[in-house]
Amino acid sequence: MENPILASAPILAPAAVLVLWSVIILIWMVATRFSALRKAGLAVSTAKPGTQYRDVEATLPAKVNWKSHNYTHLMEQPTLFYAVTIILALIGEGSGFNLALAWAYVLLRVAHSLWQALVNTLIVRIPLFALSSLCLMGLAINAVRATLL
Repeated sequence: MENPILASAPILAPAAVLVLWSVIILIWMVATRFSALRKAGLAVSTAKPGTQYRDVEATLPAKVNWKSHNYTHLMEQPTLFYAVTIILALIGEGSGFNLALAWAYVLLRVAHSLWQALVNTLIVRIPLFALSSLCLMGLAINAVRATLL
């Protein structure tokens, strides 16, 4: 049986996938971070009150920090993506070209995450970010056009 919400607002599916991807990155980040802290001889149980990750970040390998940086990135720009997908879903514009842009955005963000977490060269990261940003811009323009016109 078809889900009636997704039938009327299929753009919610890519948003849900990006939420799940963010949770996967969170788990990967935590597992990597705690393993690295242990290897560095830093115990969470003996950390001074108020200690934050930035206080120990410099003592950990860059590859560990890359996952953390990517998780932070997934909490930034994608918040605009979630808002625009909800707007488009509510006004009945969550299919067709907007749906294609939403899936492209999610696929580019996943590719960006994997690249940043594993390789992290700017020559690839910047184009992935720029392309995903163009998708987001297209979604935002379409949402404004559909709500104002």
